[in-house]
Amino acid sequence: MARQWCEGHSASILCVGRAPGPEGLLASGSEGGEVTVWSQEGTIIGHVILPGEDDSTSVVFSPVAPAQLYVSHGDRVSVLDPRNLKSTINALALNETGSALAVADDSGAVRVLELPGGKACRTLRRHTNICSSVAFRPHRPNNLVSAGLDMQVMLWGLQKTRPLWTLNLQDAAEEEDNHQQRPGQLFNPPLIHCASVATCGNILGCAAEDGRVHLMRIGSGSKLEQQGAVKAHSQGASQAHFISFLSHPYWLITGGNDGQVALWDLSKHPVVAPEAINKSQVTAARRKKAPLTDQEEKEEAEVEDGATAGVEEVTEKSGPKLRISHGDKVNWLCPTELKGQPSVVVADQSSSLTVYSLTQL
Repeated sequence: MARQWCEGHSASILCVGRAPGPEGLLASGSEGGEVTVWSQEGTIIGHVILPGEDDSTSVVFSPVAPAQLYVSHGDRVSVLDPRNLKSTINALALNETGSALAVADDSGAVRVLELPGGKACRTLRRHTNICSSVAFRPHRPNNLVSAGLDMQVMLWGLQKTRPLWTLNLQDAAEEEDNHQQRPGQLFNPPLIHCASVATCGNILGCAAEDGRVHLMRIGSGSKLEQQGAVKAHSQGASQAHFISFLSHPYWLITGGNDGQVALWDLSKHPVVAPEAINKSQVTAARRKKAPLTDQEEKEEAEVEDGATAGVEEVTEKSGPKLRISHGDKVNWLCPTELKGQPSVVVADQSSSLTVYSLTQL
């Protein structure tokens, strides 16, 4: 059964974030600069309207200082005390050590601020349109992923002002669609709305306007090793978040403009687990040296079927492990444990939050 958290906002909620720890607070931001802090039971702890009343587009709690809540609104970032929202310091992905804050803006620039203090140490300028999402890589506090409405995904090393690599999702999608597109069929461009990195630090997912979640595997030396996609939604995919508290780090929850929320087990996806492809290559090399037994030929055929079917086709066969018909366009998803129970908090076009339990997994 879904629960509603009401009366915290008077306008559409745009973002949700959670403080670390078993009793962590949650914060939500909405149009008009509203910020609300909630207990895990859905009780309102505090509420504030930020100066200027620009939309609150992202909220992030510090991983090392629970009394610091970072909120982006307009072209500014404010630091709030979540238990006393009336005191603000103008200073939004945080790295896991709490030493760097990345701020993306509509110009496409990403500013990196040193913490504490908020001194700007880098300005990263490569996006040609709005930079819509930034995420630090776990275990690598100096590696930052940025993604935007220019359909570009970039991996940065913060010691430099140029990306380590850039992937154009439009080129990648067109290459894939050339083999699948029917005459007259139209596709939305893969404008990127949300980027997330799994806790292993090597798997990246980007929710895009083409309904896909585009996946990338980062290898040794921070090189891009492989990319693929999951066809997650019938309309634009607005949210994609890897979940850290389930059985493995490759559970991904997605939300879309089709009003659907879906939970995916990507542990056997070819981008995440390339072992099947590697095994196919090994058996192909062995065949050149010596004939295979009947059993080996059968095993090889099974592997090659999975490896050559295409990233999207392999994923479609498995499908999501859980699908929730939320019924309204999803603005933000916040996977979290509430009183020890795996849950997801959904923000949509309304002024209320909806909480769904994931305990049926």
